[in-house]
Amino acid sequence: MATHTAQLFSITTGSSEPIYRQLVEQVRRLVAAGQLAPGDGMPSVREVAQVLALNPMTVSKAYGLLEMEGLLARQRGMGMRVAERAGAARSTASRAELLRPTLERAALEARQLELDSDTVLSLFTLILKEQA
Repeated sequence: MATHTAQLFSITTGSSEPIYRQLVEQVRRLVAAGQLAPGDGMPSVREVAQVLALNPMTVSKAYGLLEMEGLLARQRGMGMRVAERAGAARSTASRAELLRPTLERAALEARQLELDSDTVLSLFTLILKEQA
C-alpha cells in the first residue's frame, strides 16, 4: 500500500479544460495504467493544493467526483485511498476510452489543418513507434 505524493499530478494552466477535470482525468489514467493500485493512499487535498498552487476547494471537488464515481474511497483516519473495485478499470476497453477525448481533439485539429486520414494515421503510427 504505497502512499503517493502530489507530484503525480500536473496541471496545464490556460487549458480550456477546468483544473478539477484535469485532476480527475489524471487519476483515472493512473488507475487504468496500474500506477495507482487499489488500497493506495492519495495525497491529501492540502498537499496537492500546496504543491500545485491550487485552491483546496478545486482539489476537493476532483476527489469528491472520483469518490462518487467509485474510484476513490474515504477511510476514516487514513484519508482518501484508491477504491478496491478500481482495479476493474484496467481493461483494455476502459483504458482506450480514456484516450478517446485526446484523439477527438487531435482529429479535429487534423481536419482544421486539412490533413487526410492516411497522413494522420501514418504520423500517429510513427509517433507510437518512437515512444516504444
